[in-house]
Order: sequence, then structure tokens, then C-alpha cells
Amino acid sequence: MVQSILAKALLSPISLLYGLGVSFRNWTYRRGLQKSISFSVPVISVGNLSVGGAGKTPHIEYLIRGLDPYLNIATLSRGYRRKTRGFLRVRPGMNAEEVGDEPLQYARKFPEVVVTVAEERAFAIPEIMGQRPDTQLILLDDAFQHRSVKPGLNILLTEFSKPFTRDFLLPSGRLREWRSGYERADIIIVSKCPPTLDRATADALRDEIAPLPHQRVFFSYYDYAAPYYLLDHRYRLKMDGNVNMLLISAIAGTDYLLQHLRGQSPLVQSLEFEDHHYFDRGDLGTLLLRFRELPGEHKAIITTEKDAMRLELHKAFIAQERLPVFVLPLAVRFHFGEGPEFDVLVRDFLLEFKA
Repeated sequence: MVQSILAKALLSPISLLYGLGVSFRNWTYRRGLQKSISFSVPVISVGNLSVGGAGKTPHIEYLIRGLDPYLNIATLSRGYRRKTRGFLRVRPGMNAEEVGDEPLQYARKFPEVVVTVAEERAFAIPEIMGQRPDTQLILLDDAFQHRSVKPGLNILLTEFSKPFTRDFLLPSGRLREWRSGYERADIIIVSKCPPTLDRATADALRDEIAPLPHQRVFFSYYDYAAPYYLLDHRYRLKMDGNVNMLLISAIAGTDYLLQHLRGQSPLVQSLEFEDHHYFDRGDLGTLLLRFRELPGEHKAIITTEKDAMRLELHKAFIAQERLPVFVLPLAVRFHFGEGPEFDVLVRDFLLEFKA
């Protein structure tokens, strides 16, 4: 605790300089020195103030599931840590190195959706419309700080256990910009809440966030389903409380996931890497060793859907070593029965846009 406080104090001058740079950039947009471009197609942005871990991908998927039956949807992501550049249409047969793990996940799960990646969102949207002029909605993934595009609806995520109200600017904390940036949001979702959440706790956090009159605050959590086998999705792992588990992950935070797994297994061990890490043969060798050392007759390797996009680059090794790698799917749910209310706000935005 003392070391953490000391580290924040030592890094605070750098955070101040970083914050001044962010403030100047945002000032140029407010003054019109840099332009935010609006488009004739509705654009919804899902992002956060902090670096990683708030659950943007599952919330994008929630929007797709709710709107895809009625609209022609396109998603636009940067394609973080992909080994290509420029605008690309993501196809299900591509791999994570070509397009990034999260866009590939969208393309695999929703093949009817136009999934794209590009560094420059403002140039990519006209490209999408040129290729697919029937597009009726564009979902921007992790674009809250990308001011060059002005979304019609700005959705901001913040983690229940790490709300932006208690965080600090990089590198002292995890914030990409000052806390006041939340004022640009139309909807604020407190993500990764406990599956059971009492109203008093939610109200206290809502008061801490202090939403502006035009903002609505919602509370979401993850509903996990039975894990499926990486090499053949037809096979599911029976979560009967008797399977020891080894989690392999390269995501921004595992606390929420580990809490769920520990409620399903007598023993859970974890092999963790930095966010979006590309696993190499050495990592797979470590995984094999750790799995063999895992006690018990009934045991399995668990990974996330995002990590599965990168692990599948090593399908041959996994098949050769007969590693039981299972992928844990999840879906977003809203507390207090407010999912329909959130859906109505999104649909109202789309109706007003058309009007």
C-alpha cells in the first residue's frame, strides 16, 4: 500500500504533463481548431476513460445481438496489435495477426455483420459506406478518445471495482484523460458488477459518478455460459464443481473472471500475460507443463473468447499435445431489469437520427 502511494507520488509530475497535453488536445476540438466529423449514418461509440478491461467487446456484442435483426450493422475497430496496417474488411477465415483479436471475434460470431479495422476512423467510415452503402449503423469500438469522429451516441464504460472517479491519469493511474471527460458521454455503464447487486450500493456509486442531467447510468454484469472446446465447438465442458482449472489469459484484468471460476471449481490456477499478448511456443510449453502439474484426474484449461483468437494460431500444438483447451463465452446482462430501458434509449437515438 505504502509502495503504491509512493509510486503515484513519484509519477505524478509525469501524469500532470500528460494531462496538460490531453487538455490542450481537447481544447483544440472545443475551439474548432480541430474538427470532429459527423456522418449521415448513425454512429454509436463504446469506450472508456481508462486503459483496457472495462468490457467494451461484450457490450458491442450486446448491441449487435439487439440490433442486427433490424439493421445492417458495421463495426469499426483499430485492430490493436495486428501486424497489418490501413483499412481492412475482416473475414471469419482471417487470423488475429492480420486483423486483431477482438475484430476477429466479432467476425466469427456475427458473420452477417460488416467488421472492419483501421487506424483512422474518420477515413474508414466513408470507406465502409463506399463498400456497403446499405449500412444503417456503425459501432465504434474503443473510440471515446478519438475525437475526429463525432458519434451520435457516446457510451462510456467504467468498471465497478475500478471506477474512473477513484482513478488517476497515466502513468500514476489508468486514466487516458481527466475524469471530467465523462461529461462527453450520453450513457454511462458501470460494468463487471457482481452478479448480485443491491440498489443502495448502486445508488451510492451513481451519486459518486454524479451524472449530468442528460446522462443515464446503468449497471451491467457478465453471464457466463458453459465453455466449449477450442478445436471443436460442439463439445462443452460440464461445470459440475469437480474439474480443476488452469486459466490462460492475456486480458487487462482477471479478477472478475477468476472470481467466477473459483465458484465453479475446487482449484483454479492462472497463467497470465499482458493484454493482447501473442502466445509463442515458449508460452505453450509453459502451459503444457503447468497443466501436467495441475493435480486431479478431472482437469481442463480455460481461456477467454478474445484469447482464443490468438491461441488458435497454435491449433496444431494443442491438438498434438491433446490439451483440453475450453473457451468461456459470456453475455452482458443489466441489473434491476434495466436492459429494456437501455435498449429503448438506443432505439430512440436511431429513430431521432432518421427523423
